[in-house]
Amino acid sequence: MSFRNTINKNFNNHSETRDKHWDPALRTHYFKTTKDKAFDKLEPMFKGMKECEIVGISKEHGEISFNYKAGRKVFIIMTIIMVKPYRTAIDISATTESSIPFDFGYSHKLIPKLYDKIKKELDYIGTSE
Repeated sequence: MSFRNTINKNFNNHSETRDKHWDPALRTHYFKTTKDKAFDKLEPMFKGMKECEIVGISKEHGEISFNYKAGRKVFIIMTIIMVKPYRTAIDISATTESSIPFDFGYSHKLIPKLYDKIKKELDYIGTSE
């Protein structure tokens, strides 16, 4: 990991996934399902977690947003997009709410934990690279 990436990871309060992320754990994850089936599994899963408070759900836009309240409070936006039949991409954006402008990597470390929970519900195919 380069010095710039270390600074970006630890001295920032926001992390998000994308296809070509420098950290393999934060690359877009793909699952063998449809968008609707992913929603049908993930919506009740996150509603049932005591550390999650659902803020909004938009199947039309493919988004679930919630506050994650285990330790620090983090606002999560999860985007679910079907890119091909039975190939659905899930991207996650995480912003830590704090009085200082950085979270020492908390949001960066939270995203792989959320992906691990999703992998227990959906058939994981892989990442973008």
